[in-house]
Amino acid sequence: MSDASGRPATTDGSASIGRPAIECRSLSKGFDGVPVLRGVSVSFMPGSVNVLAGENGAGKSTLFKLISGQLTPDGGELWLEGERVRRFDPKLAQARGVSIIPQELAPIPEMRLWQNLLIGHETTGLFGLVRRRAMIEQARTMLEGVGLDIDPTVTMHTLGVAATQMVELLKATSWDSRIVLMDEPSSALSSRETEQLFRVIAMLRGRGACILYTSHRMEEIEAISDTVAIMRDGAIINHKPTRELTERQIIADMVGREITELFPDRMLGAGTHEPVLEVRDLRVSGYDNPVSFTLHAGEILGFGGLVGAGRSEMLEAIYGLRPATGSVTLNGEALPLGHMRNSIRRGIAMVPEDRKLAGVLTSLSIMDNLTLPHLDSFTGAAGFIDNGARRERSLDVLKRTRVAYATLGQRVGHLSGGNQQKVALARWLVTERPKVLILDEPTRGIDVGARSELYRLINDLAAQGVAILLASSDMPELINLSHRVLVMRGGGIMGELGRDELDQETILRLAMGRTTDDAHSKDTVDVAHH
Repeated sequence: MSDASGRPATTDGSASIGRPAIECRSLSKGFDGVPVLRGVSVSFMPGSVNVLAGENGAGKSTLFKLISGQLTPDGGELWLEGERVRRFDPKLAQARGVSIIPQELAPIPEMRLWQNLLIGHETTGLFGLVRRRAMIEQARTMLEGVGLDIDPTVTMHTLGVAATQMVELLKATSWDSRIVLMDEPSSALSSRETEQLFRVIAMLRGRGACILYTSHRMEEIEAISDTVAIMRDGAIINHKPTRELTERQIIADMVGREITELFPDRMLGAGTHEPVLEVRDLRVSGYDNPVSFTLHAGEILGFGGLVGAGRSEMLEAIYGLRPATGSVTLNGEALPLGHMRNSIRRGIAMVPEDRKLAGVLTSLSIMDNLTLPHLDSFTGAAGFIDNGARRERSLDVLKRTRVAYATLGQRVGHLSGGNQQKVALARWLVTERPKVLILDEPTRGIDVGARSELYRLINDLAAQGVAILLASSDMPELINLSHRVLVMRGGGIMGELGRDELDQETILRLAMGRTTDDAHSKDTVDVAHH
């Protein structure tokens, strides 16, 4: 028997009783001389869903990497199912039943979906030959089992972020997983896909798995978790049953202060300035419907729609990353399509959805990430780079964007996800402000404190005259930041909503293919989580 959330019912709502599936005893870890985990002591039981909450940089991902054997602690002890871990190795952790779904996915792009899904679990026949057809059918059955209608023979690089997330989740949990670590698994998913995720979580919990789950979405924490462990500055500062915590308490514990207003006031009169970007009959490769709109100085123009609506593809085409036909003009002059370097030179900047793939270079330093797109500005007539000027500009923009870091030489890969996202945005503010700033899911996987800071930065840039294109699956974000919203479906625009018309139900109706008149009808519809 289970309750409405899919949890196995018990008399007190608690998880199953016994030895902890995970027990951390004074675990510590640091990078580049900077402590990341400071004596973490906490335990989680089998058959329970436990949310690990905290700001980016609190140490959540590092704790996951220790439990999954990817990192070795500097001190303390880790116990899994009553046995102390003495050797930290990913294969040994997997053999103990530990699976991890990281926030930053790492599929092999050129591999077929069925190969990616069944890697390490190949079916072989005579002479050890892989039984390709049998494995394709096995993959198809696995996908259908969680409601995914995807051809298992497609290559991974053709899938979007959301589909890749679900495939990686399925890959990690389809075997004997007794401890499952999920790092922001719903951050790129639609409401329907999030429901699929919750079904998988309920299934795992029902068979006794211990699930450790990070999320910045308060509605998810309430919907699926048994306990919440709150981290701040590398330590566990609170760990209680979910029913004993309020949203306000969780946020206050996470950030060390109360966030009174998440969204800043939108600039009045935005959109009354001169046109900056004009898009006419832009048709992106793979979509039949054209897109036309005008973006004004100081305006935040939002783009809504379900996963697969074509928002990211349209923004990438404007930036020059994707083939398209039609016309784009910037300040009245034609902008050649398919030429990203020219777009950058003309004053268009983009923060992409996948920051690890196209937003930052994780193996390079913070200063290199910030200044590489602008090296010409720091190079003298003799060809020498002025590192003093690079340092000065970098320090200034890091202060303005409130990036938490140790030194300018620190590798970006050692920053939290939220701080990496801030660097991805800050790199376009090192020199003069861009004329057009394209933001694709700018707060995916970012905690509430970092979101608040990014929202204020975005609003400040609009107030300074920067024209902003914002694609977001987070409904409150889209509604509270945008001056107008264009809702997309099938690569085209289903409708335009002014500031006074913005609400979740209307956006969702248009995204589902209803007309503007239908969208304003009073029939009820399920509103997405984000």
